[in-house]
Amino acid sequence: MTKNKNKNKKKPNLMDMPDPEKLKLIREAREKLQQKAVEAKLWQSLVDTETLVINGNTVYRASEQLNGISLHK
Repeated sequence: MTKNKNKNKKKPNLMDMPDPEKLKLIREAREKLQQKAVEAKLWQSLVDTETLVINGNTVYRASEQLNGISLHK
């Protein structure tokens, strides 16, 4: 049901928007993309790492599940 709501959600038409709204929308989209890129780089570095230690505590080993890290949005 949630998927249908998202599909039916009207996409904004940049041609009909005032310039300040366009700039705000573009800025927000850019920030979200940059955040996703940073997160992707973080996760890729974890994949490439055998062991991750933060403040002397091992939070990740390639053979074990990730412990002690959470990302908040």
